[in-house]
Amino acid sequence: MTYRTDCIEQLLNEGIRDKVYPGAVWAVGDAAQTSDHGSTGVLDPDKPDVPMRRDTIFDAASLTKILAVWSSVGALWEEGKLDLDAPLGTFWPEVEGRPLGAVNAGHLLTHTAGVPLRAQLKNLYGTDPQDVRDGVLHEALHRPPGEAVEYTDRAALILGYLAEYLSGQRLDQLAKERTWQPLDMSSTRFGPLPTEIADRCAPTELDQETDTRLKGIAHDFSARLLGGVCGIAGAFTILDDLARFLRFMLEPTTSSGRPGFGPAWTARSLTVQTGALEPARGLFWHRAPGTTPADDIWVHYGFTGTGMWTSPQQGRWAVLLTNKLYYTRDRQPLTDIRNAFRALAFG
Repeated sequence: MTYRTDCIEQLLNEGIRDKVYPGAVWAVGDAAQTSDHGSTGVLDPDKPDVPMRRDTIFDAASLTKILAVWSSVGALWEEGKLDLDAPLGTFWPEVEGRPLGAVNAGHLLTHTAGVPLRAQLKNLYGTDPQDVRDGVLHEALHRPPGEAVEYTDRAALILGYLAEYLSGQRLDQLAKERTWQPLDMSSTRFGPLPTEIADRCAPTELDQETDTRLKGIAHDFSARLLGGVCGIAGAFTILDDLARFLRFMLEPTTSSGRPGFGPAWTARSLTVQTGALEPARGLFWHRAPGTTPADDIWVHYGFTGTGMWTSPQQGRWAVLLTNKLYYTRDRQPLTDIRNAFRALAFG
């Protein structure tokens, strides 16, 4: 397996030059190892003497959906505690008789549940976590389940609540016990981060209330509203932890006695589960833009500038972590870099 490291470094340095992000860390590898990695730029332009490093902590944003929700739901599915095709109202009392009761976990994982498209939790339900939970679980559907593929953060929030109900554990504890500890992802956790750890965190957007950069506090407002822990966002992680996670996904068998999701869940998730509906999706993962089914490259992105790819067919994975939100909410400049990085990482 070969990678054009010089081309990757040139690409990411151009992103720094063009102020797409202050800095970036990256890695590529397979099921056995990290084949290559690098870092470029600075943690914070206000502190130009502090470089981006391999152990820089990033606000994972929507990668939380994979690291905490997808992995936990997969563990419950592999244990036989969750039927993806069973209507939620048949086994979850909180949604019995409610519109959400007709939806199943498979709908939520493929973004075909028909739930409202935007979270807007505070505006709709207030600031009390129980009121938010009740509002989200009792809300009317946007359209009938199975009718269309429409990405919505609510799907992950609901699945997080479901995982908590089925396991009897809060999502942060569930993810830690089932996935993060077994895979030795010791730097992955939900925020807010303690001050001594937050110092290693890449800052994101300016907080209008404090006039300071968010650092160690989730950028996502829903995560902050719910105390830092929810299915939408809120996790923080480092490059090496994501490498461990992706290497495990490519292992052909699960190590004996290791808890958590396994190869059956990965195999099911990284295949099209939406039939003829477009865009085609697996379970929370989707095909990398600009690729064909034959490429077999699956991706998940985070709004703060994080991203990871995996290809079981090629036996490869890749990670690119940036804090692009430091400069802008505009997605396109980073999208172009992500697509070019993926092409270099997978050929």
